[in-house]
Parts: sequence; structure tokens; C-alpha cells
Amino acid sequence: MMQSPLPVRDGVNATRLRLPGEGPWVTAMDYMMHRWGHIDPQGIEDRFDAGEIVGEGGVPLTRSTKLEDHTFIWYYRTLPPETRLPVEINILHQDEHILVVDKPHFLPTTPGGTYIQESALVRLRNLLDLPDLIPMHRLDRMTAGLLLLSTNPETRGKYQVLFEKRQVQKEYECVSAATPAAGYPAVEFPATVRNRMTKSRSYLLAEVIDGEPNAETRIEQVRTFDAGTHQRALYRLEPHTGKTHQLRVHMASLGLGIVNDAFYPELLDKAPDDYAKPLQLLARGITFVDPITKQPVEYRSRLELSEAHPS
Repeated sequence: MMQSPLPVRDGVNATRLRLPGEGPWVTAMDYMMHRWGHIDPQGIEDRFDAGEIVGEGGVPLTRSTKLEDHTFIWYYRTLPPETRLPVEINILHQDEHILVVDKPHFLPTTPGGTYIQESALVRLRNLLDLPDLIPMHRLDRMTAGLLLLSTNPETRGKYQVLFEKRQVQKEYECVSAATPAAGYPAVEFPATVRNRMTKSRSYLLAEVIDGEPNAETRIEQVRTFDAGTHQRALYRLEPHTGKTHQLRVHMASLGLGIVNDAFYPELLDKAPDDYAKPLQLLARGITFVDPITKQPVEYRSRLELSEAHPS
């Protein structure tokens, strides 16, 4: 990965932009004006004048820098004001190599879209003054639980290899109906779901298609309990692969859609976050052999699913 010549600022990485090799633009500033001049032309000029837009090696660009002089440039985006989400991160473990936290529901793992400062990564970088902090895996914004991050660039690769080679065992919990919805067959637990998943072309969702399986989850029903007029159950989920929304899709495919899931089995209309009704999915445990100490380690979330303990 190409190293940014600009440091992390306010917990956020500088943005990298690839300049076109040719076109009707004479200078790099002409191209940036073409892309974003309708939004903030004065801000673009000010950045060039202040030397805040740089090329490889940190060389500052000026208003007259030719388009062909640079392939990649870096700059800091103007971050819109964000309302702080009413959720908190709990630190479970920190050493010279890794940080383990409990990520709350509703907080994204990394910055993107409307959530920049309000992401677990940026919050933690600023809180702990760790600009090199990088997550080793991701949790959906709506999923809570264990998140492992690297604090040391020199040893980061050793942990990344564990995830790439699937040498990290993950355990999740969810709350769903105790029995499948009408029209779905009965399920005998423990059950293993295997299918082929892909990103949906119609929406930012995942879907199951025909073909060689690329997603696998083992599902165990831990206990059942009464929830008002119906029965629910707590399930233990062990994903053997890591596809986007895999656990949510696999539970829905059994007719056991996770409680408060606005995506599966049916996409609900977009609505403001309801902090009283978080998705009932929790990353409970993570186990691996630490590549530094060579000892097996296990981390467990201290969070609880609100619907798993009905009053």
C-alpha cells in the first residue's frame, strides 16, 4: 500500500487522489476545480496556496503545478460537523502490539459516508493518541462486540496474516425467533449453512446465488425463552468465512431473521437510528495463537444483547 506523505490529522488519514494522465486540464488545480470546484472553489485555492496539497515525498503543489507532474496527490478533506453518537467504546486490552475493544451498536468501525469522526477508529486514534492505529477486521455499524486493532506498524503484518489465513476463530451471539418463520422447514441444531454469497447489484446488500459455496456458518441454539406472546432463542454463531452481512443472511435464510434487522429478510424503509432497538448481533469471542508470544489467547466481550435477557 502506498504510504501517505501526510500524517494522520484529527484521527483521519489524508485523502489520496489519482490525477489523470491526460485531459483538457493544464494544471493539477484545474483538475481539482473540475471535480470539486462547484462545492468549495475558494477552499481548493487556499489549500494550494498554503502548500497543503502534496505529491509523493511530500512535495507541495502550487496553482501552476502541471497535471503531468504527479500521478498521486494527497490532501486533507474538510470534515463536516458531526453530532456525537450516544454510544461509548470500552477498552478491554491494550499492549505494545494490539488493542482490543468492545465496539457499541451504531458506531461504524472505520470512517466513511456521513461518519468520519464518529467511527471507532477515529475516536480511538484521538482518545489514545495512536495515529497508526488500524483495525485488523471489521464489524458492521449495527453489530456490537469485539474489535481487534493493531497499535504497532512493525508487527501489524504478523496479525494480518492470521486473519488472511483464517487462523482466527470468531464467535458471535444473536437473538432470533425460536422456530423458523412460516414457510421455512424446521431446523435441527447445531446446523451448518453453506452457500454462495455476493453483493447485490440493486442495493448495498448481500444475496445468495447459485454456485460453489463461499460462505459457511455453524449455528447452535443455546437456549429458548418467552418474549411476550412468542418464543425467542439465543444462538451461538461460528463463521468459517467472512462475507459482508454473512451471519445476518444465513440466519434469515433459515427463517430466523435476527431481531431488529432492518435489512434481512426484508429491507425496511430507511429510518433514523433507534437506539432502543439495536440489532441483536454481538461479536462475543475471538481466539488465536498470538504471533508474538506464540501463546493461545482468547478475548471475550463484556456486552450483552438487550433482548437476550427479557424482563
